[in-house]
Amino acid sequence: MSRIDTFVRTAAAAVLLLAGAAARGPAADDNPVREKALQLNSITGDSAITGKIMELVSDKPAAKKLLAEAVAMAKEKDQPFNYTGAYILARTAYFTKDYDDSLVFYKVCVDQAVKLKSGQKLVTVYDGLISLFMDQKKFDDAVKACQQFLDIRGDERMEAVKPFVMEQMILAMARQKKYDEAVKLTDELVKADEGGWYFVRLKGEVLRDQGKLEDALKAFEDAQEKLGDSKLKDGEKEKYAERMKYVTAGIYTDLNQIDKATGVLQELLKKNPKSATYHNDLGYIWADNDKNLDESEKLIRKALEIDREERKKLKDDGVLDAEDDKDNAAYLDSLAWVLYKKKNYADAKKYLLDAVKSDEGKHVEIFDHLADVHVGLGEKKEAVEVWKKALQLENVTKRDEARKEEIKKKLAKEEGQNP
Repeated sequence: MSRIDTFVRTAAAAVLLLAGAAARGPAADDNPVREKALQLNSITGDSAITGKIMELVSDKPAAKKLLAEAVAMAKEKDQPFNYTGAYILARTAYFTKDYDDSLVFYKVCVDQAVKLKSGQKLVTVYDGLISLFMDQKKFDDAVKACQQFLDIRGDERMEAVKPFVMEQMILAMARQKKYDEAVKLTDELVKADEGGWYFVRLKGEVLRDQGKLEDALKAFEDAQEKLGDSKLKDGEKEKYAERMKYVTAGIYTDLNQIDKATGVLQELLKKNPKSATYHNDLGYIWADNDKNLDESEKLIRKALEIDREERKKLKDDGVLDAEDDKDNAAYLDSLAWVLYKKKNYADAKKYLLDAVKSDEGKHVEIFDHLADVHVGLGEKKEAVEVWKKALQLENVTKRDEARKEEIKKKLAKEEGQNP
């Protein structure tokens, strides 16, 4: 059995384990917020730690007040937090999107874990720290954090995790467009895994990001074949195979092999009829290629319905705040696009204006769609303004670069007609 196959089954547990009782922090003083922060040092046990994080996140105004006080405390000459207290604060700040504060507490966690010589705590904190940098698209910092972890001589648990930390470093390098270096490191992991599938899949992701679509497709096909020969349990094989099939659908789309892309999505949707993602993607690809527009609209509306049902469950469980209970921007864009294709410009505009309100909706493709809708409504001035804003947005994929080139052509045409 490949060592990677064995680790894939246990990686999540290895990353999340916390052990040992946390020492009590300094004595409290007359500041109730400070006292509350110090009490976090006394919490023990995984479930209690998770419960406390959820409790704090459930009241965001109180959490932000606590974090503000705790940040000031962490910057004192003799900062008062042990590992547990700092970890709870780091995760709370992360979930409340106070990313700078989260970084402050993660740094405290690193210092405390090093002092404790705890491999499992270092695994946990670096996992969170690297995820923080990746989520914020701070890829230079992510690479540095990965390298710091890789340079630490640790116990058996830390050494087992290192290939997966290297995976995160490779993905960060790919986002930096350091493709040759990323591929070289990936090849080293493939070789070390001795015929395993996991890092072949990773190579496919890097190649796709690089724009080498045919090579990426071959890598994913190879990974799926190797996965079939692995010793993973059938349920785990199916999960990873499904994920890789979904990625190949995206590659087929990028290659303009639309029938193959939609064929894969139809197969996935048949096995997963409650998947909002598969409903949306199939509907969008058909609409984008002027196919099956009525069926596309049904699929996308179903995606929104499923997503709303899932959000309601999260709200009922107290996991999702009311302010975060909003329709998926990508799904709104998909619905708007199929309505645009059906020349229902007014409704399309309504959905797109809703989509761009969220951070997730500030995407080149969505802004381009909104501008096209403005053109359809005869609102040329508004279209030009939106296209100009689109050119200022960050590229997420290679497709965004190509779309910006098309936007520049549209702008030149519109501005040429309207000097």
